[in-house]
Amino acid sequence: MTKQPQAKPAATSTMPIVRRIGLSDLKMAFAAGLRDFFQAPLFGLFFGGFYALGGLLAVAFVARLDMHYMIYPLAIGFPLVGPFVAVGIYEVSRSLQDGRPLSWSGVLTTVWRQKGRELSIMAFVTLFIMWMWMYQVRLLVALFLGFRSFSTLDGFIYTVLNTSDGLRFLTAGHLVGALLYTVLFSVTVVSIPLLLDREVDFVTAIITSIKAVLTNPLVMMVWGLFVLALTGLALLPAFLGLFIVLPILGHATWHLYQRVVEPASN
Repeated sequence: MTKQPQAKPAATSTMPIVRRIGLSDLKMAFAAGLRDFFQAPLFGLFFGGFYALGGLLAVAFVARLDMHYMIYPLAIGFPLVGPFVAVGIYEVSRSLQDGRPLSWSGVLTTVWRQKGRELSIMAFVTLFIMWMWMYQVRLLVALFLGFRSFSTLDGFIYTVLNTSDGLRFLTAGHLVGALLYTVLFSVTVVSIPLLLDREVDFVTAIITSIKAVLTNPLVMMVWGLFVLALTGLALLPAFLGLFIVLPILGHATWHLYQRVVEPASN
């Protein structure tokens, strides 16, 4: 008798329960993130290095195409994909929390398995918002700066900072960017670790993430601004700060998720 392959467990739509948390939870989540990083630094540096290298290659690509005006918005928008890149970091924290031994094969295999699960759909959501960010930059350049050409990044920065059209472009770009960052933060801050942690569909994960933000608006606003500021500082030394910042924030986000969402009932 031929043995039939075992079916993959279906994602459920049971809505996870969201807790109210305080600013003290942010401190404890960040402290736990630091602890996880120092407990398994090589894993963090690996995923942080992968992220930093991706940013450098993306900037080199647009520079090669003489699209120097896209370097600044690309550098600002690149961290939008950070939550998905941090999946490996979440798995490291989950293993440490469960007391399971860490291994490269175990962590990388877990990350690879996500391609066939709901988490892969969230990757498309993240990349789509990143694409919207890059598209709106080109649109705003056309609207505010017309057909001016920028042969160098310095020329673009000079125009933006020293002309009225440039300042209007800068203001509009940051307002739109803030809106997109708020949207992406709201739909990913809890959803991605949740999809890694248990079998739920991506719509349930997104709703849970948004509910976590709406239930804890002040705490989540502080966390979002903290993540934005720390990531911005990490970009200054040619993306190299992401080697350290991404894994620490990834570990901390996992522990924040554990505090916001109640464990699944058995």
